[in-house]
Amino acid sequence: MSDVKTPAETARPKDYRTPVARARGLGSGKSGTEHFWWLRVTSVALIPLFAWFVGTLVSLAGADLATVQAVLGRPFNAIAFALFVVTTFWHAKLGLQVVIEDYIHQRSLEITLHLLVIFACAVGALASLYAIARIALLG
Repeated sequence: MSDVKTPAETARPKDYRTPVARARGLGSGKSGTEHFWWLRVTSVALIPLFAWFVGTLVSLAGADLATVQAVLGRPFNAIAFALFVVTTFWHAKLGLQVVIEDYIHQRSLEITLHLLVIFACAVGALASLYAIARIALLG
């Protein structure tokens, strides 16, 4: 046997996967970078939204219910609060997805937890948006 390689052997890098992995087609999910960036984007978006949220809460300390409803009923505050809620639940969903993928190794439990997280975040976000809309529109 000679050590001379044909052009076909030199053009393609060696595939180090096992035959089973090649047969299953396992490999890159092609979504890691997008997930990484969305997690960073939501993190950066939450910085000013969280500052606004804390500032609003501090300014409403000791206020009566009518004052709180009036402040949250203003269009800017209602929109900012809705953005804060949606971004928070989206960021939580993305973060919990990473934790589940990294630390849960039983496939059925992983799928169950993913569905539970998606459901919980969706319900939490929708309930929060409903409450914000109710306060903002019905005062």
